[in-house]
Amino acid sequence: MNEYVTTKGEKGAVKAGKEKIVPAAGQPAERIDSKRGVKDVMESVMRAVFVICGLVAVGFVLIISVYLIISGIPAIREVGLWNFISGTNWSPANRTEPSFGILPMILTSIYGTAGAIVIGVPIGFLMAVYLSKVANRKVAAVIREVVDLLAGIPSVVYGLVGMMVLVPAIRTTFNLPAGDTLLAAIVVLAIMILPSIISVSETALNAVPREYEEASLALGATELETYFRVSAPAAKSGIAAAVVLGVGRAIGEAMAILMVAGNVANMPSLLSSVKFLTTAIAGEMGYAGDLHRQALFSIGLVLFLFIMLINAALNLFLKHNKEGN
Repeated sequence: MNEYVTTKGEKGAVKAGKEKIVPAAGQPAERIDSKRGVKDVMESVMRAVFVICGLVAVGFVLIISVYLIISGIPAIREVGLWNFISGTNWSPANRTEPSFGILPMILTSIYGTAGAIVIGVPIGFLMAVYLSKVANRKVAAVIREVVDLLAGIPSVVYGLVGMMVLVPAIRTTFNLPAGDTLLAAIVVLAIMILPSIISVSETALNAVPREYEEASLALGATELETYFRVSAPAAKSGIAAAVVLGVGRAIGEAMAILMVAGNVANMPSLLSSVKFLTTAIAGEMGYAGDLHRQALFSIGLVLFLFIMLINAALNLFLKHNKEGN
């Protein structure tokens, strides 16, 4: 038996979708008021939990930012910002004349990330379109399982497979003394960013209202034209978020790249051994000391700024497109 009933007949009882609650037969008003109070308390508690979770996330970002600034600024101040950013020689272990130029690593990280995005984004986007719009349910379910498996593979496994399969293949194909090159790093990064791009892009495409596609088909467009000229533009914010995740994964990867890139601070070339910013931190932090260690924290600060600039640029791009539409 219901504990309370609602009425809509009385004047002013229903406003803005609200119903007037009156006690059911034999139901005391005090009990209904107590239940209302419990619900209000629960809502307040959950609202407080959500606010706390948001503050914790913001707090972590602030703590990381402050720690990187405090730890990285001393090395930049001693070496000099311009010498640190534009220097082409990285030899911090040289006791007589150490140098801390990270320009080769900056360019390598940019080229490697850009190459991975150029390869990974088109493949991931086309795969997302196929899973969302073309594939039947059984085939799509199998492919999604494979994509989820790719996302769960540890980075070191990607690096191991790349070192055992990709590096020898590049060495043999291009007749090089060593196959651990920027090309190997780009291929490994492109494979690693595929799961996030596919999953997020597919979710964004699935969220596009079906009415958009039906209207496009009714006007005479083909299915492919509808997918690429209606569905994809409507889901561009989600696809852009997928690209950001891919960029973050590519520019922040260390272990897999350490195993296939050669870890030599050369100016970037597609078929030469190189060192990324992340691999410098991962490979040298264990034995670095004093100024060398501070310089590695400065590299972390540079990486952090890169990610912030990429996010800011993407947000401006999306805002500009939204205002233009």
